[in-house]
Amino acid sequence: MRDSGTTRRALLAATAGTGAALALGSEAQPYDSDARLRRIVSRMTLEEKVGQLFVMRVYGHSATAPDQADIDANLTEIGVRTAAELVAKYRVGGIIYFAWAHNTRDPYQIADLSNGIQRASLALPRGLPVLISTDQEHGIVARVGRPATLLPGAMALGANGSRTDALTAGRIGGAELRALGIRQDYAPVADVNVNPANPVIGVRSFGADPKAVAGLVAAQVTGYQRSSVAATAKHFPGHGDTAVDSHYGFPVIEHTREQWDTVDAPPFRAAIRAGIDSIMTAHIMVPALDDSGDPATLSHPILTGILRGQLGYDGVVVTDSLGMQGVREKYGDDRVPVLALKAGVDQLLNPPSLDIAWNAVLTAVRQGELTEARLDGSILRVLRLKNRLGLLDRPYVTRAGVDRAVGVRGHLLAADRIAERTTTLLVNERKLLPLSRVTQKKVLVVGADPASPSGTTGPPTTVLASALTELGFAATALSTGTAPSATVIARAVAATAEVDAVVVGTYNLGSASSQRTLVTQLLATGRPVVCVAVRNPYDVAQLPDVQAYLATYSWTDVELRAAARVIAGRVRPRGRLPVPVLRADDPTRVMYPIGHGLSY
Repeated sequence: MRDSGTTRRALLAATAGTGAALALGSEAQPYDSDARLRRIVSRMTLEEKVGQLFVMRVYGHSATAPDQADIDANLTEIGVRTAAELVAKYRVGGIIYFAWAHNTRDPYQIADLSNGIQRASLALPRGLPVLISTDQEHGIVARVGRPATLLPGAMALGANGSRTDALTAGRIGGAELRALGIRQDYAPVADVNVNPANPVIGVRSFGADPKAVAGLVAAQVTGYQRSSVAATAKHFPGHGDTAVDSHYGFPVIEHTREQWDTVDAPPFRAAIRAGIDSIMTAHIMVPALDDSGDPATLSHPILTGILRGQLGYDGVVVTDSLGMQGVREKYGDDRVPVLALKAGVDQLLNPPSLDIAWNAVLTAVRQGELTEARLDGSILRVLRLKNRLGLLDRPYVTRAGVDRAVGVRGHLLAADRIAERTTTLLVNERKLLPLSRVTQKKVLVVGADPASPSGTTGPPTTVLASALTELGFAATALSTGTAPSATVIARAVAATAEVDAVVVGTYNLGSASSQRTLVTQLLATGRPVVCVAVRNPYDVAQLPDVQAYLATYSWTDVELRAAARVIAGRVRPRGRLPVPVLRADDPTRVMYPIGHGLSY
């Protein structure tokens, strides 16, 4: 919740220099909150100040006793054995959780890890709570999986168009993260996806209409922050019009200043008006905003001139991961963190080598390139955020709190109902849908099975077949992959002899994709064929002769189960395209406009 400005009785022992977690009781006196935070900053050593600027990854399910493989990974990449050693050595202000780093096995474990990190940090002299973060966008990006509630992602919510549902999704997602000790979520995505070829944003965006995206971004910010979790609008100044993934290259956005003002800026303006706690930078070059050739993450004209000055934002600015190629293209890993701070950044996220980055910032201060006062300004912003979130006085979570919030029935039901309002019917020739449980009872589910987001119950074909079976069909699954061979296609075609209808999932169809061949040969069998785009709705442009086509915007369980209910006629499709689908043979012409969507 936002800090009300009222005085609090609980004092961090850092204020008194004792290193204990909290100081309560008769010694606590009323005081001005910001004055308290400034006193904390004034008593920190330079080394501690440098550490507070970093948000770092760490391997392991436990703060003090991770598995040996995770200890080895930590030693190799960070030079410490555990999360506890990380905070002790570098005094980092934040830690980011990843599933691949084995931080997010199950809810109790996550809560225990969060508490362990806080205990380790607060036991240090002048110890402060750690701001724990993750990328829980929902949809295709979810670091915390089942049994937590997994909600429809941004473009699915864009197809719904309901700000109320977007707010509810943010509130539910935030409440569950908070119960796990995760207090900063790198969501929502505020990029306007105006490029169908965008390889890194796509369905992570709410859509292509800046006004609609802005409204949904503001709603999600409100939802997350009502649950006392810091929302993070990303990726400033806007990553929606690129064909290059900044993880692996250096995108250049060629928008004019007027185009940026009308297309890219509105969602960030809306987020700021909604009181956004943090904004993440993009490793992209926008020559119309800064012609120096630097990425936005390192651009003083963009971060200080535009974001701080023109947009009036005074919250926390966090970089995207400093291990991404987009920010490493021009400068070495020792220069990147220093230049980011000079540009106006407050939090330095996940550098490839913390030791190099930490020492580079320390050296820059000692040699006068950065002032200690510059560091103090960023640390104060981060402390204000921690204070607003209640971390300074209530850093710990409980297992009882996990039980009350994570994956509870009310949240799961809400996720299902929201998902039902997102499924979009693009094509329905001869009213093929809904399928009949009498004449089309036997169903073959084939198609792409991309790697599942964290915590899903299985591959999309299996999840969809199981959901259809529960709805009264006799459905079987046959995975054909994202690039089916002639042999695999022949096996799928042969399997249609035993069924009444076919459901085929498509994933990122291109003009040369063998998935097109699969669908064409399935159509040639004469069996009714229902196609489901399990990621990008643009796939339909590659299949102009399809009989029925649904867009789910993700292959997560909640969206696939909703699609199954639409296929079975249990619910009517209500989604509307939040992006235009252009013709594959003539990209200057619109095949299906924003707002297109059929119903029964």
